[in-house]
Amino acid sequence: MAASEAEIRIREAAARAQFYRAVGTPDDEFGATLFVSHHLAELDPSYWKKHLSTETPEPRRVLDLLVLKSHWGGDDELDTFDFTLPGQITDYVLSVTFDESGAIDGMTMES
Repeated sequence: MAASEAEIRIREAAARAQFYRAVGTPDDEFGATLFVSHHLAELDPSYWKKHLSTETPEPRRVLDLLVLKSHWGGDDELDTFDFTLPGQITDYVLSVTFDESGAIDGMTMES
């Protein structure tokens, strides 16, 4: 069974909302917080300048850049949504998993 475009949009929006709720919180050690801090430390300031008009963006601005790279898993391919930075600058993704009811089950940085 193929995923519907509406359900993809709903889950993508839910995942993005979760990024913003979680970043910088103690419970988000391996999710959005790690993804942002890793990339702020590792990427050249010129990348941030090009995409965000500053060499030292706030974490939430980094999250604004994330693009949906893929969604996969399960019969409907909606179990996991992977987000990354534009421009093929990283091999890492911020991966959001959903349970059978469509609720967010977890979020981690993966390579």
